[in-house]
Amino acid sequence: MAFPIKVCVVCNEEFELKPDKPGFANRCPECSAPEEQADPTAKRRMDADERKSAAEANEARRQAMRNLLYRKDS
Repeated sequence: MAFPIKVCVVCNEEFELKPDKPGFANRCPECSAPEEQADPTAKRRMDADERKSAAEANEARRQAMRNLLYRKDS
């Protein structure tokens, strides 16, 4: 069984679209590689204040969603 031949929208190269190919179906494997691997320095560590503010924001989001989903309409 032959795989379909596609043309990459980024580099215009032809490639075979295989079932277990990672990434996008309209990009070749080289162009659909995750960008995080290309720049590992972009991810930085958070300090204690940033972690606390992120946790508080997440808790506020969870509480708001809980209120919207489970409030009783009377």
